Amino acid sequence: MSTSSIRRRTTAFGTAGALVTATLIAGAVSAPAASATTPADGHGHARGWDREARGAAVAAARAARAGIDWADCAADWNLPKPIQCGYVTVPLDYAEPYGKQIKLAVDRIGNTGSAGERQGALVYNPGGPGASGLRFPARVTNKSAVWAKTAQAYDFVGFDPRGVGHSAPISCADPQEFVKAPKADPVPGSEADKRAQRALAREYAEGCLERSGEMLPHMTTPNTARDLDVIRAALGEKKLNYLGVSYGTYLGAVYGTLFPGHVRRMVVDSVVNPSRDKIWYQANLDQDVAFEGRWKDWQDWVAANDAAYHLGDTRAEVQDQWLKLRATAAKEPLGGVVGPAELISFFQSAPYYDSAWASTAEIFSKYVAGDTQALVDAAAPDLSDTAGNASAENGNAVYTAVECTDAKWPTDWKTWDRDNTRLHRDHPFMTWANAWMNLPCATWPVKQQTPLNVKTGKGLPPVLIVQSERDAATPYEGAVELHRRFEGSRLITERDAGSHGVTGLVNPCVNDRVDTYLLTGKVDARDVTCAPHATPKP
Repeated sequence: MSTSSIRRRTTAFGTAGALVTATLIAGAVSAPAASATTPADGHGHARGWDREARGAAVAAARAARAGIDWADCAADWNLPKPIQCGYVTVPLDYAEPYGKQIKLAVDRIGNTGSAGERQGALVYNPGGPGASGLRFPARVTNKSAVWAKTAQAYDFVGFDPRGVGHSAPISCADPQEFVKAPKADPVPGSEADKRAQRALAREYAEGCLERSGEMLPHMTTPNTARDLDVIRAALGEKKLNYLGVSYGTYLGAVYGTLFPGHVRRMVVDSVVNPSRDKIWYQANLDQDVAFEGRWKDWQDWVAANDAAYHLGDTRAEVQDQWLKLRATAAKEPLGGVVGPAELISFFQSAPYYDSAWASTAEIFSKYVAGDTQALVDAAAPDLSDTAGNASAENGNAVYTAVECTDAKWPTDWKTWDRDNTRLHRDHPFMTWANAWMNLPCATWPVKQQTPLNVKTGKGLPPVLIVQSERDAATPYEGAVELHRRFEGSRLITERDAGSHGVTGLVNPCVNDRVDTYLLTGKVDARDVTCAPHATPKP
């Protein structure tokens, strides 16, 4: 699953940071040699990794010489001045660095402090896979108080990863067909329902090959990490300062493994479990359990605020209202377009983000009080928004391509059926929706890779890890696992909280430590537990 920004197909590992939110030309410098670290993958792939490491070094040196031709952003990119935009050229296949090239869209805004205060560029990835980072510099134009101190020292740099947005975008389906509603109820009522969903998943995988076949074999996290190193070089930076949220944490973990000596500062927020055993099939099963827990947290909050929402004063009563709504929509889609699949896509924002608690509860409350239209307006696709629909389809295509190509997935339907049937019994909110979203990986038409063994390499500095305890999209165990693998890292835990994406929230215990680390490189002597940020108000 990804975030609610990818509409009408329930998605995971989403774009938490995307909603938070007179430059200096960086002189070109020589790119450092590629990391000497050759991943020990245990599958005889060292020669391929060596070729790709050499290719990454070639591409980075070339980018360092070329720099970036910064200019005003195109009007339809909707990025306010003085944000500037440009492109960085990278190989499609790092094993063939002189072969086909693609262009990656990047943008930046200069640091708000003096030239003497400037510490370089801070490069951002908000997650997905499939999300654009181009809104990151808008945290400066929007005068985000949380990021004001860091903005004094750093240029804020965003980019569209390969396949995303303005960076050689891929597609797996016609966007208008992709968003059409209502979709089938994700919870199967029969074997026929399962067969129909399996056929849709196979058709989607075939559509990816048909529409984007040249790109698919190269849509991997290691390649995006190599792209990140080329961007670093093009910016004129000897070492990378990086902020990654959600899937962006896995991108950071892979970058830190491939290029440990190229990291200057790295903050990872809401962490994907980097264990090879979790990437990606098991990680999505783990999500189903965590989403159920956070769904219950939201229901508890709604019940505690029954005076505002009138949905019941216990979790059980709120759940009963949800089941009634779901059954009504299953029988006859609301407004002809909002069935159970669309309801899950809308309601999943509450377990994702505390910021959606009140708005989701308010629309639910209106429905129970007799106003169906508010829910239809919120949950139905807008077929007139062709640009938004194209973006949604593109985001889902990249999500699927990266997760399916990164790792080997079960190809036996019995495995999927067994695991999801078992999980659904106790964790029904998200399980089957998540299963169908990922099922194209069972019939993926290009070679699936072996995930990188994430580990500490020579020169890796302390990495700052930030995580809420009850995160649904990236369960807490992922932060613990990355902390174990990256020696010298520090873990900040926001206890009794579960919003996905912590660094953009107002919590001085977290914010001050992130600022201190980015501005000075200093971390606490030991791991830190912070009290939760403020609970949402009705």
